[in-house]
Amino acid sequence: MAEVLNETEVKKMAAEVPDWQVEGKELKQVMKFKDFVTAMAFVNKLIEPAEAAGHHPDLEISYNKVTISLTSHDAGGLTEKDFAMAKQIDGLK
Repeated sequence: MAEVLNETEVKKMAAEVPDWQVEGKELKQVMKFKDFVTAMAFVNKLIEPAEAAGHHPDLEISYNKVTISLTSHDAGGLTEKDFAMAKQIDGLK
């Protein structure tokens, strides 16, 4: 199991993913797309990297807006896995 990061480590790693916000024990980003079809196409791109990493984001979809939340549920907070997944997601844009 991955180890929960302390506050200093979270701040350092958060600087590496500036489009994401730390909210308590989660790393979040809200992405807006031109329409529902484009938003869903992006969500479908998340499947392979999430499966490969064994680390699945929580998703909220509202027409052209996708809210992505990352946390390591088994560890009880943010771990390096969350920040690594955030970087992978950023690469899909």
